[in-house]
Amino acid sequence: MRYYISLVFLFVSIALQGQGFLRAVGQRIVDGKGNEVIFRGVGLGGWMLQEPYMMQLSGFANNQRDIRKKITALVGETNTQKFYDAWFANHCTRADVDSMAKWGFNSIRLPLHYNLFTLPIEEEPVAGKNTWLEKGFRMTDSLLSWCKANRIYLILDLHAAPGGQGNDIAISDRDTSKAYLWTSEANKQKTVELWKKLAIRYKNEEWIGGYDLINEPNYGFKNAADKNGCSETENKPLRQLYQELTIAIRKIDKKHILIIEGNCWGNNYEGIFPLWDNNMVLSFHKYWNSTADGSIQKFLNYRIKYNVPLWLGESGENSNSWMTEAIEMVERNKIGWTLWPLKKSGLNNPLEIKIPAGYQQLLDYWKGKGPKPSADRAFASLMEYAEATRINNNIFKKDVTDAITRQTSSGVTIPFKNISVTNNTLLFAADYDMGHAGYAYHDKDSATYWVEDNNHAAWNSGHRYRNEGVDIEDCKDSLSNGYNVGWIQDGEWLQYTVYAPQSGTFDVNVRSASTLNDTKMQLIINDKTAGEDLSLPNTGANQQWTTSSIKNIGLIKGWNRIRVLAVKGGFNLNYLQFVQTNNTAKVNL
Repeated sequence: MRYYISLVFLFVSIALQGQGFLRAVGQRIVDGKGNEVIFRGVGLGGWMLQEPYMMQLSGFANNQRDIRKKITALVGETNTQKFYDAWFANHCTRADVDSMAKWGFNSIRLPLHYNLFTLPIEEEPVAGKNTWLEKGFRMTDSLLSWCKANRIYLILDLHAAPGGQGNDIAISDRDTSKAYLWTSEANKQKTVELWKKLAIRYKNEEWIGGYDLINEPNYGFKNAADKNGCSETENKPLRQLYQELTIAIRKIDKKHILIIEGNCWGNNYEGIFPLWDNNMVLSFHKYWNSTADGSIQKFLNYRIKYNVPLWLGESGENSNSWMTEAIEMVERNKIGWTLWPLKKSGLNNPLEIKIPAGYQQLLDYWKGKGPKPSADRAFASLMEYAEATRINNNIFKKDVTDAITRQTSSGVTIPFKNISVTNNTLLFAADYDMGHAGYAYHDKDSATYWVEDNNHAAWNSGHRYRNEGVDIEDCKDSLSNGYNVGWIQDGEWLQYTVYAPQSGTFDVNVRSASTLNDTKMQLIINDKTAGEDLSLPNTGANQQWTTSSIKNIGLIKGWNRIRVLAVKGGFNLNYLQFVQTNNTAKVNL
Protein backbone atom coordinates (compact mmCIF):
# COMPACT_ATOMS: atom_id res chain seq x y z
CA MET A 1 0.00 0.00 0.00
CA ARG A 2 2.82 2.40 0.89
CA TYR A 3 4.36 1.62 -2.51
CA TYR A 4 1.19 2.57 -4.35
CA ILE A 5 0.73 5.74 -2.29
CA SER A 6 4.33 6.71 -3.05
CA LEU A 7 3.73 6.00 -6.73
CA VAL A 8 0.66 8.25 -6.74
CA PHE A 9 2.63 11.07 -5.13
CA LEU A 10 5.39 10.56 -7.71
CA PHE A 11 2.94 10.85 -10.59
CA VAL A 12 1.38 13.96 -9.06
CA SER A 13 4.82 15.47 -8.59
CA ILE A 14 5.74 14.74 -12.22
CA ALA A 15 2.45 16.23 -13.40
CA LEU A 16 3.14 19.44 -11.50
CA GLN A 17 6.67 19.80 -12.88
CA GLY A 18 7.17 22.05 -15.86
CA GLN A 19 9.38 21.55 -18.87
CA GLY A 20 12.19 23.39 -17.12
CA PHE A 21 12.63 27.13 -16.69
CA LEU A 22 11.70 29.28 -19.64
CA ARG A 23 14.59 31.22 -21.11
CA ALA A 24 15.39 33.53 -23.98
CA VAL A 25 17.46 31.89 -26.70
CA GLY A 26 18.15 34.28 -29.52
CA GLN A 27 14.81 35.56 -30.76
CA ARG A 28 12.77 32.76 -29.17
CA ILE A 29 11.40 31.84 -25.75
CA VAL A 30 12.03 28.15 -25.09
CA ASP A 31 11.45 25.72 -22.26
CA GLY A 32 14.04 23.52 -20.59
CA LYS A 33 13.83 20.99 -23.43
CA GLY A 34 14.40 23.61 -26.11
CA ASN A 35 10.77 23.69 -27.28
CA GLU A 36 9.58 27.11 -28.40
CA VAL A 37 6.88 28.60 -26.18
CA ILE A 38 4.38 31.12 -27.53
CA PHE A 39 2.48 32.77 -24.70
CA ARG A 40 -1.28 32.78 -25.26
CA GLY A 41 -2.62 34.37 -22.14
CA VAL A 42 -4.85 36.68 -20.19
CA GLY A 43 -4.12 39.46 -17.70
CA LEU A 44 -5.85 39.51 -14.32
CA GLY A 45 -6.56 43.24 -14.34
CA GLY A 46 -8.91 44.40 -11.58
CA TRP A 47 -8.00 41.79 -8.97
CA MET A 48 -5.01 43.16 -7.06
CA LEU A 49 -5.41 46.60 -8.62
CA GLN A 50 -8.76 48.19 -9.47
CA GLU A 51 -8.96 50.52 -12.44
CA PRO A 52 -12.04 52.77 -12.42
CA TYR A 53 -13.29 51.91 -15.92
CA MET A 54 -13.48 48.23 -15.06
CA MET A 55 -16.04 49.08 -12.37
CA GLN A 56 -17.95 51.67 -14.44
CA LEU A 57 -16.39 54.43 -12.32
CA SER A 58 -14.69 56.48 -15.04
CA GLY A 59 -15.25 60.20 -14.74
CA PHE A 60 -15.65 60.39 -10.99
CA ALA A 61 -12.79 58.24 -9.71
CA ASN A 62 -9.25 58.61 -11.06
CA ASN A 63 -7.69 55.52 -9.55
CA GLN A 64 -8.09 52.92 -6.84
CA ARG A 65 -7.29 55.46 -4.12
CA ASP A 66 -10.28 57.51 -5.22
CA ILE A 67 -12.45 54.41 -5.33
CA ARG A 68 -11.48 53.45 -1.81
CA LYS A 69 -12.06 56.99 -0.51
CA LYS A 70 -15.56 57.07 -1.99
CA ILE A 71 -16.39 53.68 -0.50
CA THR A 72 -14.99 54.64 2.92
CA ALA A 73 -17.01 57.85 2.95
CA LEU A 74 -20.17 55.75 2.63
CA VAL A 75 -19.51 52.68 4.78
CA GLY A 76 -16.52 53.44 7.01
CA GLU A 77 -13.04 51.92 7.11
CA THR A 78 -13.99 48.60 8.74
CA ASN A 79 -16.65 47.73 6.18
CA THR A 80 -14.45 49.03 3.38
CA GLN A 81 -11.81 46.50 4.39
CA LYS A 82 -14.46 43.75 4.48
CA PHE A 83 -15.42 44.70 0.93
CA TYR A 84 -11.82 44.46 -0.27
CA ASP A 85 -11.30 41.16 1.51
CA ALA A 86 -14.37 39.80 -0.31
CA TRP A 87 -13.14 41.28 -3.58
CA PHE A 88 -9.76 39.57 -3.28
CA ALA A 89 -11.38 36.25 -2.31
CA ASN A 90 -13.92 36.22 -5.15
CA HIS A 91 -12.37 37.99 -8.13
CA CYS A 92 -9.82 35.27 -8.89
CA THR A 93 -10.28 31.66 -7.78
CA ARG A 94 -9.12 28.20 -8.79
CA ALA A 95 -12.19 27.99 -11.02
CA ASP A 96 -10.98 30.97 -13.05
CA VAL A 97 -7.64 29.31 -13.75
CA ASP A 98 -9.28 25.96 -14.52
CA SER A 99 -11.52 27.75 -17.01
CA MET A 100 -8.64 29.57 -18.67
CA ALA A 101 -6.86 26.27 -19.17
CA LYS A 102 -10.02 24.73 -20.61
CA TRP A 103 -10.38 27.63 -23.04
CA GLY A 104 -6.83 27.07 -24.31
CA PHE A 105 -4.72 29.71 -22.57
CA ASN A 106 -1.22 28.75 -21.44
CA SER A 107 -0.21 31.82 -19.45
CA ILE A 108 -1.48 34.44 -17.03
CA ARG A 109 -0.07 37.92 -16.44
CA LEU A 110 -0.61 38.97 -12.83
CA PRO A 111 -0.71 42.74 -12.21
CA LEU A 112 0.77 43.35 -8.76
CA HIS A 113 -0.02 46.33 -6.57
CA TYR A 114 3.01 46.97 -4.39
CA ASN A 115 0.82 47.93 -1.40
CA LEU A 116 -0.26 44.31 -0.98
CA PHE A 117 3.39 43.38 -0.40
CA THR A 118 4.87 46.36 1.45
CA LEU A 119 3.94 49.71 2.95
CA PRO A 120 4.26 53.03 1.11
CA ILE A 121 7.48 54.80 2.06
CA GLU A 122 5.50 57.48 3.89
CA GLU A 123 3.93 54.86 6.19
CA GLU A 124 7.07 52.93 7.10
CA PRO A 125 7.65 52.99 10.89
CA VAL A 126 11.39 53.33 10.25
CA ALA A 127 12.41 55.35 7.22
CA GLY A 128 14.48 53.34 4.77
CA LYS A 129 13.35 49.97 6.15
CA ASN A 130 10.71 47.81 4.52
CA THR A 131 7.71 46.31 6.22
CA TRP A 132 6.61 43.18 4.36
CA LEU A 133 2.95 42.23 4.12
CA GLU A 134 1.94 38.61 3.62
CA LYS A 135 -1.34 39.38 1.85
CA GLY A 136 0.09 39.83 -1.63
CA PHE A 137 2.51 36.92 -1.31
CA ARG A 138 -0.25 34.56 -0.16
CA MET A 139 -2.50 35.62 -3.04
CA THR A 140 0.34 35.04 -5.49
CA ASP A 141 1.19 31.68 -3.92
CA SER A 142 -2.40 30.49 -4.30
CA LEU A 143 -2.57 31.61 -7.91
CA LEU A 144 0.74 29.91 -8.68
CA SER A 145 -0.51 26.64 -7.20
CA TRP A 146 -3.58 26.78 -9.46
CA CYS A 147 -1.36 27.57 -12.45
CA LYS A 148 0.91 24.61 -11.68
CA ALA A 149 -2.07 22.28 -11.52
CA ASN A 150 -3.16 23.49 -14.96
CA ARG A 151 0.34 23.73 -16.50
CA ILE A 152 -0.08 27.46 -17.05
CA TYR A 153 2.81 29.90 -16.84
CA LEU A 154 2.42 32.79 -14.39
CA ILE A 155 4.11 36.08 -15.29
CA LEU A 156 4.57 38.54 -12.43
CA ASP A 157 3.90 42.13 -13.51
CA LEU A 158 4.65 45.09 -11.24
CA HIS A 159 1.63 47.06 -12.35
CA ALA A 160 1.64 49.62 -9.55
CA ALA A 161 5.18 50.48 -8.50
CA PRO A 162 6.00 52.44 -5.34
CA GLY A 163 5.35 56.11 -6.05
CA GLY A 164 3.78 55.37 -9.43
CA GLN A 165 5.64 54.93 -12.72
CA GLY A 166 3.83 57.50 -14.84
CA ASN A 167 1.24 60.20 -15.35
CA ASP A 168 -1.52 57.75 -16.25
CA ILE A 169 -2.41 57.39 -12.60
CA ALA A 170 -5.21 54.87 -13.04
CA ILE A 171 -2.86 52.08 -14.08
CA SER A 172 -0.40 52.66 -11.21
CA ASP A 173 -2.80 53.97 -8.54
CA ARG A 174 -0.46 56.88 -8.02
CA ASP A 175 -0.98 59.26 -5.11
CA THR A 176 -0.28 62.60 -6.78
CA SER A 177 0.34 64.30 -3.43
CA LYS A 178 3.34 62.04 -2.72
CA ALA A 179 6.78 61.51 -4.24
CA TYR A 180 6.98 59.90 -7.69
CA LEU A 181 8.93 56.73 -8.37
CA TRP A 182 11.16 58.78 -10.64
CA THR A 183 11.79 61.62 -8.18
CA SER A 184 12.30 59.52 -5.06
CA GLU A 185 15.33 57.36 -4.31
CA ALA A 186 13.34 55.79 -1.48
CA ASN A 187 10.64 54.62 -3.91
CA LYS A 188 13.27 53.30 -6.33
CA GLN A 189 14.95 51.36 -3.54
CA LYS A 190 11.62 49.97 -2.35
CA THR A 191 10.98 48.80 -5.92
CA VAL A 192 14.37 47.09 -5.99
CA GLU A 193 13.78 45.47 -2.59
CA LEU A 194 10.33 44.26 -3.63
CA TRP A 195 11.74 42.49 -6.67
CA LYS A 196 14.46 40.97 -4.52
CA LYS A 197 11.80 39.66 -2.16
CA LEU A 198 9.79 38.23 -5.06
CA ALA A 199 12.91 36.64 -6.52
CA ILE A 200 13.77 34.98 -3.20
CA ARG A 201 10.27 33.53 -2.94
CA TYR A 202 9.90 32.31 -6.52
CA LYS A 203 13.42 31.64 -7.79
CA ASN A 204 12.86 27.87 -7.89
CA GLU A 205 9.40 27.97 -9.47
CA GLU A 206 9.43 26.67 -13.04
CA TRP A 207 5.86 27.75 -13.71
CA ILE A 208 6.81 31.39 -13.14
CA GLY A 209 7.16 32.44 -16.77
CA GLY A 210 9.05 35.65 -16.10
CA TYR A 211 9.33 38.91 -14.19
CA ASP A 212 7.69 41.88 -15.95
CA LEU A 213 9.67 44.54 -14.10
CA ILE A 214 7.58 47.72 -14.52
CA ASN A 215 4.24 48.00 -16.28
CA GLU A 216 3.75 50.78 -18.83
CA PRO A 217 6.19 53.49 -17.73
CA ASN A 218 4.76 56.78 -19.04
CA TYR A 219 6.76 59.79 -17.91
CA GLY A 220 8.53 62.70 -19.58
CA PHE A 221 11.99 62.66 -18.03
CA LYS A 222 13.44 65.54 -20.05
CA ASN A 223 10.28 67.45 -20.90
CA ALA A 224 7.35 67.78 -18.50
CA ALA A 225 5.12 68.74 -21.43
CA ASP A 226 5.81 65.28 -22.86
CA LYS A 227 3.52 63.95 -20.18
CA ASN A 228 3.70 60.25 -21.02
CA GLY A 229 7.23 60.04 -22.39
CA CYS A 230 6.26 59.32 -25.96
CA SER A 231 8.84 61.78 -27.36
CA GLU A 232 11.58 60.87 -24.91
CA THR A 233 14.85 60.20 -26.73
CA GLU A 234 17.08 58.99 -23.90
CA ASN A 235 15.02 57.39 -21.09
CA LYS A 236 18.11 57.33 -18.85
CA PRO A 237 16.26 56.95 -15.51
CA LEU A 238 14.23 54.04 -16.90
CA ARG A 239 17.27 52.21 -18.24
CA GLN A 240 19.17 52.85 -14.99
CA LEU A 241 16.37 51.45 -12.82
CA TYR A 242 16.03 48.40 -15.07
CA GLN A 243 19.75 47.76 -14.67
CA GLU A 244 19.55 48.14 -10.89
CA LEU A 245 16.64 45.71 -10.80
CA THR A 246 18.55 43.26 -12.97
CA ILE A 247 21.64 43.34 -10.76
CA ALA A 248 19.53 42.83 -7.63
CA ILE A 249 17.47 39.98 -9.06
CA ARG A 250 20.43 38.19 -10.67
CA LYS A 251 22.21 37.97 -7.31
CA ILE A 252 19.30 35.79 -6.21
CA ASP A 253 17.73 34.34 -9.36
CA LYS A 254 19.74 33.65 -12.49
CA LYS A 255 17.07 31.51 -14.14
CA HIS A 256 13.92 33.54 -14.77
CA ILE A 257 13.33 35.71 -17.81
CA LEU A 258 13.36 39.45 -17.16
CA ILE A 259 10.78 41.36 -19.18
CA ILE A 260 11.19 45.07 -19.82
CA GLU A 261 8.79 47.65 -21.25
CA GLY A 262 9.61 50.94 -22.94
CA ASN A 263 8.35 54.37 -21.97
CA CYS A 264 5.06 55.66 -23.46
CA TRP A 265 2.96 52.78 -22.08
CA GLY A 266 5.61 50.23 -22.96
CA ASN A 267 6.38 51.27 -26.53
CA ASN A 268 9.18 53.88 -26.52
CA TYR A 269 12.54 52.11 -26.33
CA GLU A 270 14.70 55.08 -27.33
CA GLY A 271 17.86 55.04 -25.22
CA ILE A 272 17.14 51.66 -23.66
CA PHE A 273 19.54 49.69 -25.86
CA PRO A 274 21.97 47.97 -25.82
CA LEU A 275 20.62 45.25 -23.55
CA TRP A 276 22.58 44.16 -20.49
CA ASP A 277 21.34 40.63 -19.75
CA ASN A 278 21.20 37.52 -21.94
CA ASN A 279 17.84 36.30 -20.61
CA MET A 280 15.51 39.18 -21.43
CA VAL A 281 12.32 39.74 -23.41
CA LEU A 282 11.03 43.00 -24.87
CA SER A 283 7.36 43.67 -24.17
CA PHE A 284 5.21 46.08 -26.14
CA HIS A 285 1.52 46.92 -25.72
CA LYS A 286 -0.95 47.39 -28.56
CA TYR A 287 -4.33 49.12 -28.51
CA TRP A 288 -6.66 50.83 -30.99
CA ASN A 289 -4.39 50.88 -34.03
CA SER A 290 -3.74 48.93 -37.21
CA THR A 291 -3.48 45.14 -37.13
CA ALA A 292 -1.12 45.01 -40.13
CA ASP A 293 2.44 43.75 -39.70
CA GLY A 294 3.75 47.25 -40.30
CA SER A 295 2.16 48.45 -37.07
CA ILE A 296 4.80 46.50 -35.10
CA GLN A 297 7.68 46.85 -37.56
CA LYS A 298 9.91 48.78 -35.17
CA PHE A 299 9.65 45.95 -32.64
CA LEU A 300 10.38 43.35 -35.32
CA ASN A 301 13.46 45.40 -36.15
CA TYR A 302 14.51 45.43 -32.49
CA ARG A 303 14.13 41.67 -32.36
CA ILE A 304 16.51 41.19 -35.26
CA LYS A 305 19.01 43.90 -34.35
CA TYR A 306 19.33 42.96 -30.69
CA ASN A 307 18.59 39.23 -31.06
CA VAL A 308 15.90 39.27 -28.38
CA PRO A 309 12.40 37.74 -28.12
CA LEU A 310 9.27 39.89 -28.26
CA TRP A 311 6.04 39.61 -26.29
CA LEU A 312 2.78 41.49 -26.76
CA GLY A 313 2.29 41.88 -23.03
CA GLU A 314 -1.07 43.65 -23.22
CA SER A 315 -3.74 44.07 -25.87
CA GLY A 316 -7.50 43.96 -26.30
CA GLU A 317 -10.27 46.38 -25.33
CA ASN A 318 -11.56 46.40 -28.90
CA SER A 319 -14.01 44.45 -31.04
CA ASN A 320 -13.75 40.71 -31.56
CA SER A 321 -12.64 41.15 -35.16
CA TRP A 322 -9.84 43.54 -34.15
CA MET A 323 -8.61 41.16 -31.46
CA THR A 324 -8.69 38.20 -33.85
CA GLU A 325 -6.71 40.12 -36.44
CA ALA A 326 -4.19 41.43 -33.89
CA ILE A 327 -3.54 37.94 -32.52
CA GLU A 328 -3.29 36.45 -36.01
CA MET A 329 -0.74 39.13 -36.87
CA VAL A 330 1.55 38.59 -33.88
CA GLU A 331 1.32 34.80 -34.05
CA ARG A 332 2.39 34.68 -37.69
CA ASN A 333 5.40 36.69 -36.49
CA LYS A 334 6.03 34.15 -33.71
CA ILE A 335 5.13 36.54 -30.91
CA GLY A 336 3.14 35.58 -27.82
CA TRP A 337 0.34 37.74 -26.44
CA THR A 338 -1.79 38.52 -23.41
CA LEU A 339 -5.38 39.71 -23.61
CA TRP A 340 -6.38 42.48 -21.20
CA PRO A 341 -8.31 41.76 -18.98
CA LEU A 342 -9.99 38.47 -18.07
CA LYS A 343 -13.04 40.15 -16.55
CA LYS A 344 -14.64 43.50 -15.87
CA SER A 345 -18.07 45.13 -15.96
CA GLY A 346 -18.00 45.36 -19.74
CA LEU A 347 -18.31 43.29 -22.91
CA ASN A 348 -14.93 42.85 -24.59
CA ASN A 349 -13.37 40.22 -22.32
CA PRO A 350 -13.99 36.52 -21.69
CA LEU A 351 -15.98 37.18 -18.52
CA GLU A 352 -18.37 40.02 -17.75
CA ILE A 353 -19.05 41.06 -14.17
CA LYS A 354 -22.76 41.80 -13.88
CA ILE A 355 -23.80 45.01 -12.17
CA PRO A 356 -26.33 44.30 -9.40
CA ALA A 357 -29.16 46.77 -8.91
CA GLY A 358 -27.75 47.99 -5.60
CA TYR A 359 -24.35 48.73 -7.08
CA GLN A 360 -26.02 50.59 -9.94
CA GLN A 361 -27.70 52.78 -7.33
CA LEU A 362 -24.25 53.52 -5.90
CA LEU A 363 -23.02 54.45 -9.37
CA ASP A 364 -26.02 56.73 -9.83
CA TYR A 365 -25.31 58.42 -6.50
CA TRP A 366 -21.63 58.96 -7.28
CA LYS A 367 -22.60 60.36 -10.69
CA GLY A 368 -25.05 62.78 -9.07
CA LYS A 369 -28.05 61.02 -10.59
CA GLY A 370 -29.55 59.40 -7.50
CA PRO A 371 -29.99 59.73 -3.74
CA LYS A 372 -27.33 58.82 -1.22
CA PRO A 373 -27.90 55.30 0.11
CA SER A 374 -27.72 54.49 3.80
CA ALA A 375 -24.46 53.05 5.09
CA ASP A 376 -26.06 49.63 5.58
CA ARG A 377 -27.58 49.62 2.10
CA ALA A 378 -24.33 50.79 0.51
CA PHE A 379 -22.33 48.08 2.28
CA ALA A 380 -24.80 45.38 1.24
CA SER A 381 -24.59 46.60 -2.35
CA LEU A 382 -20.80 46.57 -2.32
CA MET A 383 -20.70 43.05 -0.92
CA GLU A 384 -23.17 41.96 -3.59
CA TYR A 385 -20.88 43.44 -6.24
CA ALA A 386 -17.88 41.66 -4.72
CA GLU A 387 -19.86 38.42 -4.94
CA ALA A 388 -20.70 39.21 -8.57
CA THR A 389 -16.97 39.03 -9.40
CA ARG A 390 -16.91 35.28 -8.68
CA ILE A 391 -16.73 33.30 -11.92
CA ASN A 392 -19.92 31.33 -11.33
CA ASN A 393 -21.74 34.68 -11.21
CA ASN A 394 -19.99 36.10 -14.29
CA ILE A 395 -21.44 36.14 -17.80
CA PHE A 396 -19.26 33.95 -20.03
CA LYS A 397 -18.66 35.85 -23.29
CA LYS A 398 -18.15 32.90 -25.58
CA ASP A 399 -18.04 35.16 -28.63
CA VAL A 400 -14.94 36.90 -27.20
CA THR A 401 -13.22 33.67 -26.18
CA ASP A 402 -13.96 32.09 -29.55
CA ALA A 403 -12.58 35.14 -31.34
CA ILE A 404 -9.24 35.06 -29.51
CA THR A 405 -8.74 31.30 -29.55
CA ARG A 406 -10.47 29.30 -32.29
CA GLN A 407 -10.91 32.09 -34.84
CA THR A 408 -7.23 33.04 -34.80
CA SER A 409 -6.45 29.76 -36.58
CA SER A 410 -9.73 28.98 -38.32
CA GLY A 411 -11.96 30.83 -40.79
CA VAL A 412 -14.85 28.42 -40.20
CA THR A 413 -18.06 29.89 -38.80
CA ILE A 414 -19.97 27.99 -36.13
CA PRO A 415 -23.40 28.51 -34.54
CA PHE A 416 -23.61 30.88 -31.59
CA LYS A 417 -26.48 28.71 -30.39
CA ASN A 418 -27.50 25.29 -31.62
CA ILE A 419 -30.86 25.87 -33.33
CA SER A 420 -33.00 23.02 -34.63
CA VAL A 421 -35.62 24.39 -37.02
CA THR A 422 -39.03 22.78 -36.75
CA ASN A 423 -42.51 24.28 -36.79
CA ASN A 424 -42.64 27.68 -34.99
CA THR A 425 -38.92 27.80 -34.23
CA LEU A 426 -37.70 31.27 -33.25
CA LEU A 427 -34.33 32.44 -34.53
CA PHE A 428 -33.31 35.53 -32.59
CA ALA A 429 -31.41 38.11 -34.58
CA ALA A 430 -28.66 38.59 -31.99
CA ASP A 431 -27.76 34.88 -32.11
CA TYR A 432 -25.91 35.04 -35.45
CA ASP A 433 -22.91 32.79 -36.05
CA MET A 434 -19.47 33.13 -34.50
CA GLY A 435 -16.69 33.73 -36.98
CA HIS A 436 -14.68 36.31 -38.85
CA ALA A 437 -16.21 39.55 -40.07
CA GLY A 438 -17.22 38.95 -43.66
CA TYR A 439 -18.00 35.30 -42.95
CA ALA A 440 -20.38 35.28 -39.97
CA TYR A 441 -21.64 38.84 -40.41
CA HIS A 442 -20.92 42.08 -42.19
CA ASP A 443 -21.11 45.40 -40.36
CA LYS A 444 -19.72 48.68 -41.65
CA ASP A 445 -18.16 49.58 -38.28
CA SER A 446 -16.18 46.64 -36.92
CA ALA A 447 -13.39 48.14 -34.76
CA THR A 448 -11.90 51.36 -33.45
CA TYR A 449 -8.51 52.73 -34.51
CA TRP A 450 -8.64 56.01 -32.63
CA VAL A 451 -4.93 56.06 -31.76
CA GLU A 452 -4.23 56.39 -35.49
CA ASP A 453 -7.21 58.29 -36.86
CA ASN A 454 -8.22 60.23 -33.70
CA ASN A 455 -11.80 59.09 -34.31
CA HIS A 456 -13.31 57.96 -31.02
CA ALA A 457 -16.49 56.67 -32.64
CA ALA A 458 -17.47 53.30 -31.19
CA TRP A 459 -17.61 50.20 -33.37
CA ASN A 460 -20.84 49.22 -31.66
CA SER A 461 -23.82 51.48 -31.01
CA GLY A 462 -25.65 49.18 -28.61
CA HIS A 463 -22.92 47.62 -26.45
CA ARG A 464 -25.08 44.71 -25.40
CA TYR A 465 -24.80 40.92 -25.45
CA ARG A 466 -21.91 40.51 -27.92
CA ASN A 467 -18.71 42.29 -28.92
CA GLU A 468 -18.70 42.34 -32.72
CA GLY A 469 -19.45 45.35 -34.86
CA VAL A 470 -23.08 44.23 -35.03
CA ASP A 471 -25.15 46.74 -33.05
CA ILE A 472 -27.24 45.04 -30.37
CA GLU A 473 -29.49 46.73 -27.82
CA ASP A 474 -32.04 45.80 -25.16
CA CYS A 475 -35.30 44.73 -26.75
CA LYS A 476 -38.67 45.85 -25.41
CA ASP A 477 -40.82 43.59 -27.57
CA SER A 478 -43.30 41.31 -25.77
CA LEU A 479 -41.29 38.27 -26.92
CA SER A 480 -37.52 38.32 -27.26
CA ASN A 481 -34.29 36.86 -25.90
CA GLY A 482 -33.73 40.27 -24.33
CA TYR A 483 -31.96 41.82 -27.32
CA ASN A 484 -32.47 43.00 -30.87
CA VAL A 485 -30.12 44.03 -33.66
CA GLY A 486 -30.41 47.74 -34.43
CA TRP A 487 -28.77 50.57 -36.39
CA ILE A 488 -28.83 48.30 -39.46
CA GLN A 489 -27.29 49.93 -42.53
CA ASP A 490 -27.60 49.19 -46.26
CA GLY A 491 -25.68 46.08 -47.24
CA GLU A 492 -25.09 44.73 -43.74
CA TRP A 493 -25.93 41.09 -43.16
CA LEU A 494 -26.09 38.37 -40.50
CA GLN A 495 -25.55 34.65 -40.94
CA TYR A 496 -27.12 31.78 -38.99
CA THR A 497 -26.14 28.14 -39.28
CA VAL A 498 -29.14 26.05 -38.25
CA TYR A 499 -30.09 22.39 -38.33
CA ALA A 500 -33.28 21.06 -39.89
CA PRO A 501 -34.22 17.52 -38.72
CA GLN A 502 -36.32 17.14 -41.87
CA SER A 503 -36.59 18.93 -45.18
CA GLY A 504 -39.49 21.33 -45.32
CA THR A 505 -41.02 24.53 -46.62
CA PHE A 506 -41.66 27.38 -44.24
CA ASP A 507 -43.26 30.78 -44.05
CA VAL A 508 -40.80 33.04 -42.26
CA ASN A 509 -42.30 35.69 -39.98
CA VAL A 510 -39.98 38.65 -39.55
CA ARG A 511 -40.30 40.74 -36.40
CA SER A 512 -39.08 44.28 -37.12
CA ALA A 513 -39.39 47.90 -36.05
CA SER A 514 -38.53 51.10 -37.89
CA THR A 515 -39.22 54.82 -38.16
CA LEU A 516 -38.42 54.87 -41.88
CA ASN A 517 -40.28 54.00 -45.04
CA ASP A 518 -38.98 51.66 -47.74
CA THR A 519 -36.66 49.49 -45.63
CA LYS A 520 -36.06 46.09 -47.19
CA MET A 521 -34.42 42.79 -46.32
CA GLN A 522 -33.62 39.64 -48.22
CA LEU A 523 -33.17 36.03 -47.15
CA ILE A 524 -30.33 33.99 -48.64
CA ILE A 525 -30.53 30.25 -47.94
CA ASN A 526 -27.48 28.09 -48.67
CA ASP A 527 -26.07 30.85 -50.92
CA LYS A 528 -29.27 31.21 -52.97
CA THR A 529 -31.75 34.08 -52.80
CA ALA A 530 -34.97 32.86 -51.19
CA GLY A 531 -38.21 34.62 -52.08
CA GLU A 532 -38.73 38.26 -52.96
CA ASP A 533 -37.24 41.20 -51.09
CA LEU A 534 -39.38 41.92 -48.07
CA SER A 535 -40.45 45.51 -47.50
CA LEU A 536 -40.61 46.24 -43.79
CA PRO A 537 -43.18 48.75 -42.52
CA ASN A 538 -42.65 52.00 -40.68
CA THR A 539 -43.89 51.14 -37.19
CA GLY A 540 -43.53 54.66 -35.82
CA ALA A 541 -40.86 53.86 -33.20
CA ASN A 542 -37.69 51.77 -32.98
CA GLN A 543 -39.21 49.63 -30.23
CA GLN A 544 -42.70 49.41 -31.75
CA TRP A 545 -42.73 45.95 -33.30
CA THR A 546 -44.70 44.30 -36.09
CA THR A 547 -44.58 41.08 -38.09
CA SER A 548 -44.12 40.64 -41.85
CA SER A 549 -43.78 37.36 -43.75
CA ILE A 550 -41.75 35.78 -46.52
CA LYS A 551 -43.58 32.80 -48.00
CA ASN A 552 -42.41 29.37 -49.13
CA ILE A 553 -38.82 29.21 -47.94
CA GLY A 554 -37.19 25.80 -48.27
CA LEU A 555 -34.74 24.18 -45.86
CA ILE A 556 -32.94 20.92 -46.59
CA LYS A 557 -32.49 18.15 -44.07
CA GLY A 558 -29.30 18.80 -42.11
CA TRP A 559 -27.35 22.01 -41.79
CA ASN A 560 -28.56 25.17 -43.51
CA ARG A 561 -26.90 28.53 -43.82
CA ILE A 562 -29.29 31.47 -43.56
CA ARG A 563 -28.30 35.06 -44.28
CA VAL A 564 -30.41 38.11 -43.56
CA LEU A 565 -29.31 40.91 -45.89
CA ALA A 566 -30.35 44.53 -45.40
CA VAL A 567 -31.13 45.60 -48.96
CA LYS A 568 -32.24 48.94 -47.55
CA GLY A 569 -31.31 49.54 -43.92
CA GLY A 570 -32.96 51.57 -41.21
CA PHE A 571 -34.83 48.84 -39.35
CA ASN A 572 -34.41 46.89 -36.11
CA LEU A 573 -34.63 43.10 -36.14
CA ASN A 574 -35.84 40.95 -33.25
CA TYR A 575 -36.38 37.44 -34.64
CA LEU A 576 -37.36 35.17 -37.51
CA GLN A 577 -40.10 32.63 -36.85
CA PHE A 578 -40.26 29.53 -39.06
CA VAL A 579 -43.80 28.25 -39.62
CA GLN A 580 -43.74 24.94 -41.46
CA THR A 581 -46.18 24.59 -44.38
CA ASN A 582 -44.87 21.47 -46.12
CA ASN A 583 -42.65 18.47 -45.41
CA THR A 584 -40.87 18.89 -48.73
CA ALA A 585 -38.20 21.53 -49.20
CA LYS A 586 -39.01 24.08 -51.88
CA VAL A 587 -36.03 24.87 -54.10
CA ASN A 588 -34.99 28.47 -53.39
CA LEU A 589 -34.30 30.27 -56.68
